[in-house]
Amino acid sequence: MAALQEKKSCSQRMAEFQNYCWNPDTGQMLGRTPIRWVWISLYYVAFYVVMTGLFALCLYVLMQTIDPYTPDYQDQLKSPGVTLRPDVYGERGLQICYNVSDSSSWAGLTHSLHRFLAGYSPAAQQDNVHCTSEQYFFQESFRAPNHTKFSCKFTADMLQNCSGLPDPDFGFGEGKPCFIIKMNRIVRFLPSNDTAPRVDCTFLDGPPRGAGPLQVAYYPPNGTFSLHYFPYYGKKAQPHYSNPLVAAKLLNVPTNTEVVIVCKILAEHVTFDNPHDPYEGKVEFKLRIQE
Repeated sequence: MAALQEKKSCSQRMAEFQNYCWNPDTGQMLGRTPIRWVWISLYYVAFYVVMTGLFALCLYVLMQTIDPYTPDYQDQLKSPGVTLRPDVYGERGLQICYNVSDSSSWAGLTHSLHRFLAGYSPAAQQDNVHCTSEQYFFQESFRAPNHTKFSCKFTADMLQNCSGLPDPDFGFGEGKPCFIIKMNRIVRFLPSNDTAPRVDCTFLDGPPRGAGPLQVAYYPPNGTFSLHYFPYYGKKAQPHYSNPLVAAKLLNVPTNTEVVIVCKILAEHVTFDNPHDPYEGKVEFKLRIQE
């Protein structure tokens, strides 16, 4: 017990530590001879080389099973979501409110539309091809440059009165605003069997008191998404792809009254009654135009 309780001086401890670092009697350094340090170092080098090789082999096998052009898991995307421009979100979803006589109240909305449509200028679409067929544009091979597939052009002027060209204010100044509807992309999705999907905008709970049904002018005509923009083959296969658009110009929205408008995509393979996703197949927004 006395030996266990014996306290060592600082010099004794330092001497023991020095002897541990290098013991001249046994030739050991840090408890091992130099030859044993060589062997254990070679062991760990070999061990980590083998582990790195196995890890690299696993990654290589995994990458060989992945198609870079098609996502493996798309079971959650049966029907596309729908977005609106300008996208002004309030506390309860999309809320757009402005005063017709106050241009500063809607200047930001029109600026947002101009910024969005800049991606649909002729210069931005120069790498795409002009499509005239109203049928699906199937491409089994990569015939476009750089091992890609062709994408059809969609230019802002196709939106006509809602393109921002004849009317830079998009109708906001006259109380007949334009809104742009876009379907989100789903790889290889076909919206219908043989007819083009179209947009239909209405008052959500019927017209307000004293107002008639919602009157809408659609651009392109009939508010359709041409079938030649489908299917979409993915970002890698179609790096220049641009979503087709539909513009809805609301002609008879009552002033000084908040209304809720819903724009649905009518197509055989697009659903808009999913209670868990309010933006699947449709988009709802509140609109209040003040005078």
